[in-house]
Amino acid sequence: MRRITRIATVGVMSAALALSVTACGETSSSSSSDTSSDSKGGKTAIAYDIGGRGDQSFNDAAYAGLVRAQKELDAKGTEAEPSDGESDADKVQRLTALARAGNNPVIGVGFAYAPAIKKVAPKFPKITFGIIDDASVTGDNIANIVFNEEQGSYLAGVAAAKVTKTKTVGFIGGVETPLIKKFEAGFVQGVADTDPKVKVVPQYLTQPPNFDGFSKPDLGKAAAQGQLDKGADVVYSAAGLAGSGAIEAVSKAGKWNIGVDSDQYKQEGLSAYKESILTSVTKDVEDSVFNLIKSVKDGKPESGEVRYGLDKDGVGLAMSNPAFTKMTEVIAAVDKAKKEIIDGTITVKSTP
Repeated sequence: MRRITRIATVGVMSAALALSVTACGETSSSSSSDTSSDSKGGKTAIAYDIGGRGDQSFNDAAYAGLVRAQKELDAKGTEAEPSDGESDADKVQRLTALARAGNNPVIGVGFAYAPAIKKVAPKFPKITFGIIDDASVTGDNIANIVFNEEQGSYLAGVAAAKVTKTKTVGFIGGVETPLIKKFEAGFVQGVADTDPKVKVVPQYLTQPPNFDGFSKPDLGKAAAQGQLDKGADVVYSAAGLAGSGAIEAVSKAGKWNIGVDSDQYKQEGLSAYKESILTSVTKDVEDSVFNLIKSVKDGKPESGEVRYGLDKDGVGLAMSNPAFTKMTEVIAAVDKAKKEIIDGTITVKSTP
């Protein structure tokens, strides 16, 4: 039986009402006590980032971790979707409702949840709060799940520099934030170290506080077209749902895409363009979500910084496209770079 409840929360009242319904038709009370959680993690909740589930990227990777926990740990999951133009106060209300409903852990997908978790976590000390892609907010009951995105992006830069025929490659960042700049930094360095003659054309879709660059495919499509017009024949998009628009444009132009977060070659929503997706810079968000849920269920909840890098296969390059795996020279260069990053011969920058 499917045991994931999907809700869209707007304000305290609607959140509480939505959370009172489970997939099996049962109800759960919304106690304000911090002891309302199941200490063994029988119930867990994910609050999605901008773009929500179905982005074929970051949020979907988190969802995969929840599904795995449902199958392997018999966890009952609740999903909470973001609303357009929401504030930090909306996120506080959402997380509070999820905690009061007895979910443990409660996981915020994305750095945008940092202010809300900072406010909510101290009020529920017996509940573990996970936040993905942020280490700024700390606490005894907070697990900071972070990744070395720059390392995986470096490998993408190596591949792009090896594959390009025009000596021009593109980088599309969704929103110009320190996190996305890590992707750019690694990619640019990987390209430069592999072939200094290759030019990288970077572009960001929006600037904070406008986060449409993570959610609007048309922005990604327009940016990709601009990069194609400048001669780019490989485009790496780190833009969440907006990246799907870039993938479409690059695919229709017969050029190479590099995806992000999930193995986008395998994403059903991108199947029409999969042959153009050379590889993807993967972040093991799926395992990180599963591991946090399991730690709570086992009575040893993760807390503090939980880092995933190349050394733990927490980031890397997807090898699903047969066209990519047949490029023996490219794969050899990628493998060499991976080894040198892990052994410390190469230090990858986290800022451009």
